[in-house]
Amino acid sequence: MSRIGKVFYQTDYAGIISEDEDGYHIQYDAQYLNMTNPQAISLTIPLQNEPLHSNILFPFFDGLIPEGWLMDIAIQNWKLNPRDRMGLLLAVCKDCIGAVSIIAENPTSI
Repeated sequence: MSRIGKVFYQTDYAGIISEDEDGYHIQYDAQYLNMTNPQAISLTIPLQNEPLHSNILFPFFDGLIPEGWLMDIAIQNWKLNPRDRMGLLLAVCKDCIGAVSIIAENPTSI
């Protein structure tokens, strides 16, 4: 089973992040790349047509997940596994600090 999150840069749909049995993947949207001045999600995730793959959650996205007491609240309220980094990303990063947000494509699969 694959879990997918839509990645937004400010209000622009930038692409998707997904997790499957092969790891994690990020793919920029073609329309986003063709915009007048698209911005990279992070310096470690450059603008490119080809998807990026990783065996671990990309550090930039892992850094969006809250820590400490805020993480404790999220885990308790949504009954999340603190080791499920993709589940946490999809559940709590819809409205996080900064220009990037993640919206679960299928919230029931978190």
